Amino acid sequence: MSNPLRTPEDYELFLYTLAEQFPAVRHSTLTLVRRGASLARVAGELTFDRDVRLVVRQRIIYDRLPAVIDSYGYEVWQGEEKRYWYDSQPHPDDLALQSTHPHHKHVPPDIKHHRVPAPELSFAHPNLPALIQEIEALFLRPRAD
Repeated sequence: MSNPLRTPEDYELFLYTLAEQFPAVRHSTLTLVRRGASLARVAGELTFDRDVRLVVRQRIIYDRLPAVIDSYGYEVWQGEEKRYWYDSQPHPDDLALQSTHPHHKHVPPDIKHHRVPAPELSFAHPNLPALIQEIEALFLRPRAD
């Protein structure tokens, strides 16, 4: 599948086969629910080893094709600790984020206010592969000590 956002059906198939595409995904509760003729919502979690989970919220618009991700929120948790999150809430006055506006990542130490650009995220292509690969790199691969 060249572009999973080509049609709502393609994106639904992409979502429901993530665990087949990415063996690090242990379980998925992601669902795509259509809300009328041109809107869908995606919600749920992907779980990984080491008590890591990715909480996903997306709004998909498909009045024209290919579909687009209209808004999103992605949270990465390890156990009861929120490690970081991504969202598409614009912060037009934050000059450090202009290179990827409105895509950005909230990171420690002050996770609510400390934001960095997120060049890997887009409204035009699926974001989940990049997020899964990031989780694999940060939490699942053995570290060389």
